[in-house]
Amino acid sequence: MSLRRPSKNQPEVFEFNSSSLEEANKIVSKYPKGKQQSAVMALLYIAQKQNDNWIPLVAMKYIAKFLDMPYIKVYEVATFYTMYNLSPVGKYFVQVCTTTPCMIRGANQLVEACKEKISENENQLSTDKNCSWMEVECLGACVNAPMMQINDDYYEDLDKEKTLEIFDKISKGETPKPGSYRGRLNTEPENNRKTLMDIKNA
Repeated sequence: MSLRRPSKNQPEVFEFNSSSLEEANKIVSKYPKGKQQSAVMALLYIAQKQNDNWIPLVAMKYIAKFLDMPYIKVYEVATFYTMYNLSPVGKYFVQVCTTTPCMIRGANQLVEACKEKISENENQLSTDKNCSWMEVECLGACVNAPMMQINDDYYEDLDKEKTLEIFDKISKGETPKPGSYRGRLNTEPENNRKTLMDIKNA
């Protein structure tokens, strides 16, 4: 694993807004008294979601105080797990799966779309600072390959044209519908095939 360092450009203040605070208190209440530090991963995620998908150092310090735990322990968690972004990634964080099943089914077309509409390089903010993208390992939706994740949503059964359509909606501030873009319900077979007998030369 490569060394992960926080961004050099850091905000000076952070605190939970009302909805984040309500969610954080609800999570902490599930743990016995004195064991609230166990909520650190969930609270880091709440902070990241509130802060356009990345966690600044001041948020780690805020969470340390919130949970009454040493700041270094929060820092260790945030820098160890790659699900936590340590620098700005934009309001829309695109993760393109390029593991074998997705690559065989055309993940390179999704990467091309990212380069055309977002930025030429991975982990580089778009010109409007609203979006960035990166290649990732398996996201667990192989049956609907190729696919990508934008923030918390999965977009599956994609090609370049459909990916560009999704990016166009994002650029307009719209929320694209997640799920299959070939009309499949969840992971049902393509073309209404139900058995191997429905496949030619099976």
